[in-house]
This record gives sequence, C-alpha cells and structure tokens, in this order.
Amino acid sequence: MKKLIGYFFKGLLVLVPIMVTLYVVYFVFTKIDNLLNIPVPGLGSSIPGVGFVATLLLITIVGFLASNIFTKSLLGLVDRLFARLPLIKILYNSVKDLIKAFVGEKKMFDKPVLATLSADSKVKVVGFITKEDTGFLGVKDHVAVYLPQSYNFAGNLVVLPKDQVTPIAKDSSEVMTFIISAGVSGKS
Repeated sequence: MKKLIGYFFKGLLVLVPIMVTLYVVYFVFTKIDNLLNIPVPGLGSSIPGVGFVATLLLITIVGFLASNIFTKSLLGLVDRLFARLPLIKILYNSVKDLIKAFVGEKKMFDKPVLATLSADSKVKVVGFITKEDTGFLGVKDHVAVYLPQSYNFAGNLVVLPKDQVTPIAKDSSEVMTFIISAGVSGKS
C-alpha cells in the first residue's frame, strides 16, 4: 500500500506541472483567439487559431506603424492625451512603464541585487535596482529596489541605503527566474 501511495505522489509530481502548463497555454491561446474571432466565409464559424494569428499580425503591424515617421506623431499625440487624462493617466503610465521595463529598449530589471533590509539584520532579499538617485524623495545616498514576489506578478518597492545593497553578478533573467520560482528554479 505504501508503494502504491508513493507511485500516486510521483504521478502527481509529473502530471500536475504538465497539466497546469497546458491549461495556461490553452487559456491564453483561446482568450487571444477570441479577441479577433474572424468567421470564415462559407463555413459560418471560425477556424481555431485564425483570431490568434490575426491578433499577432495586428500587434506586429501596430509595431511597424509605430516605427514609421508619419505615425509616430499621431501615436505621440495619443500618448500625450492618455498621459494627461485624470485617472486614465495612472493606469496608462503604469502599464506603459511596466511593459517598457520588460520589453522596451531600456529594460529596467537589469541590475539584480542582494539587499539587507536593516543594517543589523542577516536577512537578505533578492531584487532589482530601479532608481539609483532617490534625491527627489528627499532621501540621499539611497536606491530604490524592487522586490518581485514569487508565483505572482506583484512586488514591493523599498528604499535602502546604498551600502545595504550588493550587486549580483548574474544575468537578470536568471535572477528573475530564481525569484519568481521561489528559489526552486535557477542554476546551481
């Protein structure tokens, strides 16, 4: 009986990550596919994947147009408008900055650090320097460190003295993987 229970848990260890991954991929695929659900003439329904491909093409075309000199000014106008509208500007600027931090030309999470939360503590946290000059907050000789949460798309921002922050000589994507996986993933 003990061996049978052992097999059951080994089966869980194999199947659960596979099934969760497949479900998330399926969920994301179907949500994106439904964004542009394009019916095929003559069939009366749509072919699975057409909306997904159309969404990818639309995003790529918008990216191309955003690189074009003629549409840059129009997009700049929309950007300025959204950046000035009350309440909308908070959401718009936050999402824009978050996307730029991960896929923009100037990635923001490129300075992984080991931070000591208080001078007398032996507890350290892993994060990323996001701002090296915090003088505008009235705090000199400090840095802003973002601490992503494991298994979540959230985090905390702490402002620490520079001497409590030690750079990590690792690739930032490797450090982010380590954090997001709660220390389970990553090179040994």
